[in-house]
Amino acid sequence: MNTTGKKEICNISVKIPKYMALQNAQEELARLSKGLGHPARARIITMLASRPPEDKCFCGDIVDALPLAQSTVSQHLKVLKDTGWLQGEIHGPRVCYCLVDGILDYYQWLLHKCTSMKNATAWKMKRRREKEDGKR
Repeated sequence: MNTTGKKEICNISVKIPKYMALQNAQEELARLSKGLGHPARARIITMLASRPPEDKCFCGDIVDALPLAQSTVSQHLKVLKDTGWLQGEIHGPRVCYCLVDGILDYYQWLLHKCTSMKNATAWKMKRRREKEDGKR
């Protein structure tokens, strides 16, 4: 809860859907996985996930915690924002970043959906049918 009288900035959330086609889940998983495709970005996600929601993380705090130049950290933050992990809002000379609410649970759900045996079996059966149709 925001008790400082400032506008709530971390207001984007993602919900786990009741249904999502496997292909859509794979595309979503790939998009989010791209965001985690560098150890520095994984560290940033870990840092933000370990903070309480009311403790916002500013870019300067992230720069201080990583052995990287400010411009490099900014580029990693942009990738994380573009791939759906973060949201950010400008506050004076700084940008306040926080995780999209529910994103970690959503990512785990996508990973499970895309790797479950039921989906793997369905995919193999589809590939087998496609091969058989191609031989005819």
